[in-house]
Amino acid sequence: MKKLVLAAALAMAPMVAFAQTTTTTITTEQQSKVKAYVVKQKPASVKVTESVTVGTALPSSVTLQTLPTDVGVTQYRYAVVNDKTVLVEPSSRKIVQIIE
Repeated sequence: MKKLVLAAALAMAPMVAFAQTTTTTITTEQQSKVKAYVVKQKPASVKVTESVTVGTALPSSVTLQTLPTDVGVTQYRYAVVNDKTVLVEPSSRKIVQIIE
């Protein structure tokens, strides 16, 4: 019985790992709206020494900005960090997407 439980757990491990590493993607239209909004607002880029990659949490020194409702991604905040516009999950401060 223990072998069966272990086999089932090992079979599910890839699914668990996948769920933890999935990234958020927004539509191309939403990306365009975010880019247009950020260009219009012209926020200063904040320099950080940490890596600016999806999954990385931003330090508390980075101020997160809200997006207007017409952009369609109000569940996230944004910041311009090391000259990159990033979408951030506000409660964890983790980067969920880099807007190119």
